[in-house]
Amino acid sequence: MKTEPSGIYIHIPFCIRKCPYCDFYSVTDFSLKPPFLKALMREMRMVCNVPRFNTLYIGGGTPSVLDVEDIRQIMEAARRSYNILPESEITIEANPGTVNPEKLRDYHCAGVNRINIGVQSLQDANLTFLGRIHSARDAVLAIRWARKAGFDNMGLDLIYGIPGQTKKSWLLDLQNAIEFEPEHLSCYMLTFEPDTPMDRDRRRGIFRPLNEHSAASLFKTTTEFLNDSGYAQYEISNFARSESERSRHNQKYWSDVPYTGLGPSAHSFTGDERYWNHRSVKRYIQDIIDEQRLPIAERELLTKEQRMTEAIYLGLRKTEGISVDDFDEKFGVSFNRMFRETIKSLEEEGFMKVSQKRCSLTLSGMVFLDSIASALVSGFDDPLSLLPDC
Repeated sequence: MKTEPSGIYIHIPFCIRKCPYCDFYSVTDFSLKPPFLKALMREMRMVCNVPRFNTLYIGGGTPSVLDVEDIRQIMEAARRSYNILPESEITIEANPGTVNPEKLRDYHCAGVNRINIGVQSLQDANLTFLGRIHSARDAVLAIRWARKAGFDNMGLDLIYGIPGQTKKSWLLDLQNAIEFEPEHLSCYMLTFEPDTPMDRDRRRGIFRPLNEHSAASLFKTTTEFLNDSGYAQYEISNFARSESERSRHNQKYWSDVPYTGLGPSAHSFTGDERYWNHRSVKRYIQDIIDEQRLPIAERELLTKEQRMTEAIYLGLRKTEGISVDDFDEKFGVSFNRMFRETIKSLEEEGFMKVSQKRCSLTLSGMVFLDSIASALVSGFDDPLSLLPDC
């Protein structure tokens, strides 16, 4: 069986200002940028991976705070250290408040062939609530500049479920976004991650989140509107105009494909093991430059049950769902035997679609993804369910 090439993720840990809802690791101290870049180049040389790579994703943080020389240096170092295949997908995340026409053109000339712009909203009131550093006008300009720079593979990120948001106002954002004809759209429900400033404001009663019914209604509105507009949903939050315009890198995360993470807080996955770097730029630099060792915080050797749990949670995120044959072959069990009763109940309630080959969630089922996945993996408590059919 042909092995899918791996992916590389590079975490750029710098932001001009931290968004109040975000729990991704970043700092605002740009004096750390030179030693960080030095450490990143060395980490690439230290992490010697044999596999081939066909995606490289530069995320963060805010990667677009880097100038073109920084990006060019990263790209050259990655190509020296790794077997990055021709025609690879090379993505950079961009904040509209940190780009200009020259920077975007130079990124493209340096070899970046896909851009993901963190628009979040095209309405200034929403952007203010989200604590973004850019305006709606900035977002529009960034999209236009990216096209003129030569990016013909562009994704836009949007956030919905903002307190007080109505179906009408969310549809306005969606309509405005698709007028730019992006190849890809990611639409994320606003979540209140523990210990973020926004979560603290929520707990203090400074604002009232949308109730579950309203949030579920907006999710269904999103999928129906985008599907009708030519953007097919392929993952719970992701839509593309065609299969070739899906995020090749992100699909690795949902499909159990190995990937290598570089930079502070970055995670790596080998298939059987997961490990991650320290969530500190200073510790990252110290380990690599001063101690000459990899900045790994922890390693976890995954058990069979953990791998099956991840296969269920991640598989159900995809509209194509779980391949029953692949699951059975990979884990040496019978998917249908393990989950027969739970699946039957979910199918009767209209939450799941099942055939001999695939098991996937309906649109209504996707609203309850976590609960449904949890109900399935609870079957692991029965050791007999892990035995193959005789």
